[in-house]
Amino acid sequence: MVTNKYITRIASVIMAAAVILCLMASLFSDKLQEVYGNNAVTMKYESKLFSTDQIMDIDILMDEDDWNDMLENAISEEYYSCDVVVNGKTFYSVGIRPKGNTSLSSIVNDPDTDRYSFKLEFDHYIEGQTCYGLDKLILNNNYADATNMKEAIVYDMYQYLGVDGKDGDGWQMGEKPDGEDFPQKGEMPDGADFPQKGEMPDGEDFPQKGEMPDGADFPQKDEMPDGEDFPQMGEAPNGEAADIKMGIMGGNGGSDLNYTDDDLDSYSTIWDGEITDTDKKDHKRVVEALKNISEGTDLETYMDVDNILKYMAVHTFVVNDDSLSGTMAHNYYLYEYNGKLNILPWDYNLSFGGMSMGGKMGGQSLGATSVINDAIDTPFSITDFFNALLENEEYLEQYHGYLNELVEKYVNGGEFEKTYERIRSQIDDLVGNDPTAFYSYEEYEEAANMLIEVVQLRAKSVSGQLAGTIPSTDEGQQQDSSNLIDGSDIDLSVMGSFSGGGGGNEGQGKDNGFAGTPQPFDAGDVSPISEEKADLQDSNQDSVK
Repeated sequence: MVTNKYITRIASVIMAAAVILCLMASLFSDKLQEVYGNNAVTMKYESKLFSTDQIMDIDILMDEDDWNDMLENAISEEYYSCDVVVNGKTFYSVGIRPKGNTSLSSIVNDPDTDRYSFKLEFDHYIEGQTCYGLDKLILNNNYADATNMKEAIVYDMYQYLGVDGKDGDGWQMGEKPDGEDFPQKGEMPDGADFPQKGEMPDGEDFPQKGEMPDGADFPQKDEMPDGEDFPQMGEAPNGEAADIKMGIMGGNGGSDLNYTDDDLDSYSTIWDGEITDTDKKDHKRVVEALKNISEGTDLETYMDVDNILKYMAVHTFVVNDDSLSGTMAHNYYLYEYNGKLNILPWDYNLSFGGMSMGGKMGGQSLGATSVINDAIDTPFSITDFFNALLENEEYLEQYHGYLNELVEKYVNGGEFEKTYERIRSQIDDLVGNDPTAFYSYEEYEEAANMLIEVVQLRAKSVSGQLAGTIPSTDEGQQQDSSNLIDGSDIDLSVMGSFSGGGGGNEGQGKDNGFAGTPQPFDAGDVSPISEEKADLQDSNQDSVK
């Protein structure tokens, strides 16, 4: 069996998964009941596992040779057998494997760490085995997030506004959702794996065993989402699929959700990213919806307007450019049900400026100022999907109302502080005792404190934009930056930065990778930031103090 040395190596990974999973359980419990009836609220995992009042305790028991072999061959993402003790209960012959895309490749190439994320699959070797109803669980490694809580905070915001999930056909854009995080035949989101730690979308230029995938423009990890996590028309997906290509630069193949024509082949990236089994009838409904949305026709018929406005509010507030609000059309879930489209959130480890730690406006270096003042009325760079909502006076007011609720009630009203303090009380000791953490405890404390300051400054800017004292569009801020909230004393890299060589800043130096010199990147790194929001053609040293 694996000695205590190896068990403690994943203690903090377990902590991160538990915090996020508990939030996701609460976030989707009402919708699970709506979709599946009472069966959705009687599963044992709700009382046994998912409560924000406690941290899950998980031990991995595994033959030491198998453990070492799994780590040495992590890039293959092959399953091994282990026993898992979850909150004192042992589950035997559970499948375990390393998981990730860029985070996995980075750790494989980093000689100083073997801190992988893991996927546990309880029914991999024993058919029908679950953990109190869950068949899969993800243990994330907190890659590129020195705060250890960005995603937990963001999903708490979504929960606060009541963002929900819908039953229907599902398509996922960007990274593979290891963990099957959404309701599956009356079960809790498996692994709640929206929050990925710094992973890149499938389709980027990280070679898989030195070979090019068929039909791909770049070497990639080219896997289908494990588990097909979304219910299709109220039914559970059939098994797992593989070898589906996802992740496209610049929205090729329809992943930017822009209507181009009625040819289904024009939206091939959406269909290739399917998580449930879909056919041409489903695809035609999606294209019809995109067409009407682009024309601003019958929006209530073709969009889940209220839910999407809530999504827009949280997504805009937290400034996550590793998404549709950046220049890559990925990191979101698209739902279709009876011809109505819905957007669901995913992947927020690079929120609060993790992708945009620099920029210029009017020739002046802005650094964190550009993130803190990110324009609320022009939040999306490459997609027109949200334009009709932003151009409609009624919906714009509703969207502004949700932003104001985040400012006045969630942040200024104390909900953010309460959630933050709860999480700190739960994870401080775990982070401090974690022997494989990407960041020291001192760096964690500094990052966590910086998160408070950034959230508060962001709330101040959003409030000013809503009141009209700060321009609420990119163009307006370019013309008049006099009233922008000053972020010149903020070093966003303190909260963690994406880097091709490891999980964080520790041991790398702030002149390495993204934190030191923001600039355009190859597809294998990260997407460039929107030109409207930041001029990344020039190096900007002011983003790092």
